[in-house]
Amino acid sequence: MDPFSQHLGYKRLFKENHLTLGLFFPIEAYTGSIPLMNIEEQVKLAKRAEQLNFASLVVRDVPLHDPNFGDVGQIYDPWVFLGYIAANTEKIALVTGSIILTLRHPLHVAKAAASVDKISGGRLVLGVATGDRPIEFPSFAVDFDQRGELFREALSVIKTVWKENFPVIDTLRVHMSDGDLIPKPDLYDIPVLVTGHSGQSIEWIAKNADGWMYYPRNLTFQTELIQHWRSHTDRFKPFSQSLYVDLTEDPDEDPTPIHLGFRTGRNFLIQFLESLRNAGVNHVMINLKYGQRPASEVIEELGEEVLPLFPAITNGN
Repeated sequence: MDPFSQHLGYKRLFKENHLTLGLFFPIEAYTGSIPLMNIEEQVKLAKRAEQLNFASLVVRDVPLHDPNFGDVGQIYDPWVFLGYIAANTEKIALVTGSIILTLRHPLHVAKAAASVDKISGGRLVLGVATGDRPIEFPSFAVDFDQRGELFREALSVIKTVWKENFPVIDTLRVHMSDGDLIPKPDLYDIPVLVTGHSGQSIEWIAKNADGWMYYPRNLTFQTELIQHWRSHTDRFKPFSQSLYVDLTEDPDEDPTPIHLGFRTGRNFLIQFLESLRNAGVNHVMINLKYGQRPASEVIEELGEEVLPLFPAITNGN
């Protein structure tokens, strides 16, 4: 039985042999590292995305501005921003893509995630990662080479304090014997998706994660990766990936590569998404950063012409 069959966010995103679509914040096109990020406009577009039947809204965790990296995501702290978005939406899933477990204390992550899940009515899907920006690790006094170990510790602690009352935990960063974490998620668990490899083997991810979040790769690679990973699982676990899209006005325009995606018309995009679904991908998170059209115009076209083929899952359908 699927342990998250009653989790609203998970149910909206994931079903075997089905593909849904989400949007990364900021929902805008911009050049350079820092978006405009007008809050009123972002909330307006988030509400419209929900009306159009996008499955998710996705935030990133970028603690510091690294001028060499080129992108700070939605600027605002992911937990603060998710609380605001949760208050302004009703049913769309809220996804972290992804919280950096090595740079945050696992008890803080557990409490923040449980809080957002409760406040939103069970809509949080927690993507987690080790982080990869070298300037951040010395800033937080964290050993870069310990990333894999810190990641495993954090995931174990988070899952334990959600499930158990007054657990006894003794790990690298947690020495807990008398306290308890509240609130607990309603299901005493939240779906957690590991991002990339996060310093772990495919076998470890298949065993310990509730799903896998990956990067855009060619179809052959992605298909083989998914098959390999699922050969180590005894039940359906979803696979999701990001995709940068610059959607052109000409629906028949052929694709040209951009960073982690392509510029293309909607007809090729539809064909590509169908190929991803056939490969075993269950959710695609679209990033509009490199777009040449207004984001509002793009999400309307996606909503009218593309989403009907890849709808959010409602009422079990």
